[in-house]
Amino acid sequence: MSGIIGITMGDPAGVGPEVTVKAVAEMTPEDRANTRIFGNRPTLDAACKAAGVALDLDPLVIDLPLEGAPLPWGKLDAKAGDAAFRFIEAAVRAAEKGEIGCIVTAPINKEALNAAGHHYDGHTGMLTALTGSKSAFMLLASDRLKVIHVSTHVSLKDAIGRATPERILATIEAGHEHLKRIGIEKPRIAVAGINPHCGENGLFGTEDDENIVPAVKAAQEKGIDAQGPISADTVYHRAYSGAFDLVVAQYHDQGHIPIKLVAFDTAVNVSVGLPIDRTSVDHGTAFDIAGTGKANHVNMNAAIAYARRLVSENAA
Repeated sequence: MSGIIGITMGDPAGVGPEVTVKAVAEMTPEDRANTRIFGNRPTLDAACKAAGVALDLDPLVIDLPLEGAPLPWGKLDAKAGDAAFRFIEAAVRAAEKGEIGCIVTAPINKEALNAAGHHYDGHTGMLTALTGSKSAFMLLASDRLKVIHVSTHVSLKDAIGRATPERILATIEAGHEHLKRIGIEKPRIAVAGINPHCGENGLFGTEDDENIVPAVKAAQEKGIDAQGPISADTVYHRAYSGAFDLVVAQYHDQGHIPIKLVAFDTAVNVSVGLPIDRTSVDHGTAFDIAGTGKANHVNMNAAIAYARRLVSENAA
């Protein structure tokens, strides 16, 4: 497995190019030598200028064409959405060939992506399709709180329907295996309830008893230290305080809100369950500040550090 990480620069009109060049410019020479950027060279040149960064891009960039590049900063554009897809596709193929050990993705714009004819709900769905995988899971990782999601970019109504015993069990198992991989020998996993107070024995709904309880029992029978359902209004505080290594969230906002509250700049988005490794920043394209040099690259640094950790685990 390659020790090289590949950064996809994201939507060319967003802050992805800027946070990418800022992060790469701060790397040690050794780390920079083990980095490739999948993007568009004229856009990255413009990002260096906007960010005030001096960086030799020649040995770094896998240059992919973009008509009219650099595109105007901060403007929704189908051409940008198509380019963002092509950057990711190229990185996926490189990862499948073993040319890079982990993909780090800068933010994409879902509206631009779909306007270009690439109908995905985000990176996770796109990567699942590109790798031919059955499914994948979104895990948000920070130092004191880690969350994995049963579902992500669907309506709340659809999310409840997707929280089947089979999917919840698969989410528990995926999270358990990932935590073992990063060095947690016996992960302690909490499964958040769906309804207020986990339904209060059917008073507020029966989904917790019918779907979560069987999934947790099945996980326990497989030797996994899983507990739940635990009311979502307390489980995150308990995990943040050290009682659990991972929380299984039943839907997007249930998992995203707590982790963005405690680790807004440092939480890393990790795709779990794919045949390749991928980490990502946990923020959007920030069109309002794109091209101004103001974009903070702390989150990109965190995503890169997590990627190098995964690459190191692969090599071990």
